Amino acid sequence: MDNFGIKDALNQLGIKELNEGTSTGSQWFANGDIIESYSPVNGELIGKVKTSTKDDYEKVMQKATEAFKSWRLVPAPKRGEIVRQVGEALREKKDALGKLVSYEMGKSFQEGLGEVQEMIDICDYAVGLSRQLYGFTMHSERPMHRMYDQYHPLGVVGTISAFNFPVAVWSWNAAIAWVCGDVCVWKPSSKTPLCAVACQNIITEVFRKNNIDEGVSCIVTGNACGDLINNDHRIPLVSFTGSTRIGRHVSKTVAERFGKTILELGGNNAIIVSEHADINMVLVGAVFGAVGTAGQRCTSTRRLIIHESIYDKTIQALQNAYTQLSIGNPLDASNHVGPLIDKGAVQDYLNAIEKAKSEGGKVIVEGGVLEGEGYESGCYVKPCVIEAENSYEIVQAETFAPVLYVMKYSTIEEAIDMQNNVPQGLSSSVFTTNMREAELFLSHAGSDCGIANVNIGTSGAEIGGAFGGEKETGGGRESGSDAWKAYMRRQTNTINYGKELPLAQGIKFDF
Repeated sequence: MDNFGIKDALNQLGIKELNEGTSTGSQWFANGDIIESYSPVNGELIGKVKTSTKDDYEKVMQKATEAFKSWRLVPAPKRGEIVRQVGEALREKKDALGKLVSYEMGKSFQEGLGEVQEMIDICDYAVGLSRQLYGFTMHSERPMHRMYDQYHPLGVVGTISAFNFPVAVWSWNAAIAWVCGDVCVWKPSSKTPLCAVACQNIITEVFRKNNIDEGVSCIVTGNACGDLINNDHRIPLVSFTGSTRIGRHVSKTVAERFGKTILELGGNNAIIVSEHADINMVLVGAVFGAVGTAGQRCTSTRRLIIHESIYDKTIQALQNAYTQLSIGNPLDASNHVGPLIDKGAVQDYLNAIEKAKSEGGKVIVEGGVLEGEGYESGCYVKPCVIEAENSYEIVQAETFAPVLYVMKYSTIEEAIDMQNNVPQGLSSSVFTTNMREAELFLSHAGSDCGIANVNIGTSGAEIGGAFGGEKETGGGRESGSDAWKAYMRRQTNTINYGKELPLAQGIKFDF
C-alpha cells in the first residue's frame, strides 16, 4: 500500500498511531474507549482514535458556547476571510486528504479528490456568501415607520456526519455556519474517524494563525456523543446525515426540546429511460450512479425505469457495460469500483439480493463477494442488476450497495408514478430528448424529489444548489441556494421615526 503514498499522506495530515478524538481547536484530549479504524481496501489497521467521554463533551461545549460570544461579533466578511484561508489550506493538502478518504472509506481516489474539491468549492461559495447575508425591507401600514427582516447567528451548530462522505458533507455545514457567525461541534462517523481528525488538524492551523478563539471548530468522537448533541439545549441546530431509522430518532429528540434539524436521510433514486433517450448518455449516468462509491451514496441510482419499447436494447447495453467494470483497490486509477465500508455492509448486500430473488426478482447481472488476491479485506462485491417490480418490499427500501433494480413502463405518466411511489424522495432523473416529457417531469405533476434532473444521472450534485430531499429523506437542505438561512435566526424589526405612536390595524387606545 506504500506504493500509493499512504504513509506520507498520514504524516502530512498529522495522523498518529493513536489519536485523541476530542478537540476544542488548539487542545486535543480524550478519555473514552478506543476506535480502531481498519481500511476496507486491504483490511489493515490505519490508526486508532480515543473517543470522547461525557466529561470531554462538556469541556467542548463550554469552549464552544464561550467562543460563540466573540465569533458572532466578527464582521461576516472577516469570517469569510478565515474560511477563504481554510479553502487554501485544503488545496495544499488535497492529494493527501483525498488519499485518506479513499483509503479509510473505500471510494476511488478520484472520488476522494472530488470530495476534497467539494470542500474547497463550499469554502469559495461561503466567502462570497459572507457579503450577501441579506435581509429585506417591507413597507409599513403605519406612517413614518420602517420594517425590515434581518438574520442573526444561531449559536452552536452540531453536525453528525456519515461514513460515505466523511469530509464533504461536514464542510457544507461548517463553512456556511462559520460565515453566518455560528460555531461548530462535529461528531464524525465512527467508521471514518481519522478523516475528521485530519480535517481538524488542517483547520486548527488556520485558526491559530489568525488568533481565532478556541471553540469555533470542535470535534467529538464516539457513538455516545450523538445523543449528547441531540439532547443539548445549548445546540439550537443539529444537522444529521444518516439512515431514515436514526433520523426519526434525531428528529423526535431535537424537536422535543424545540431545537431545529437539517435531516439528510435515505434515498431510493430512480432514472426514467424514455424511448426518446440517448442510450449512450443513459449508460454513463446509470452505471456511475449505480456503482460509483460502490453504491454507497445517498444519491446512488437504485432503480432504472425503462420504456418497454427499448427495454431489451437497454438491458443488453447495460449488461455489456457491467462486464467492463474493474473492481479492486480504489487507489488504483484503473479500477472503477472499490470495496464496501465493512463486512456488515457486505451482508446487507447479500441479504438484499436474496430478498429480491425471494420476491420474484430475476438476476440480470450476477452479484457475489470477491475473494482471492487483492480482495483480502472481504469487502469487495460485484455490482448486481436485478429485474424487479417497483412494489417489491426490498425495492421500496434503500440498500447501501451496488444493487440496481430494472423495470418497464408504458407511458411517461406511469413512469413518474413509479418513480414517486417509494417512501424516499431525494434524487431523480429522466433521460429524454422530448421536451414535453422533460417539462412534465419537472412540473407539479412530476418528480416529488428534492433533486430532479434531465439528461443527468441521480448521483453527483454541485454545491451551488440546495441539496436535500422530501418524505423519508427528511426535508433538509444544505450547501447552496438559500440553505444558509437554516443556520441563522430570523428577526423582524420595526422602527418608528415619527412623533406619534399609531397602532397597527388602526386600533385606537386613547387615555
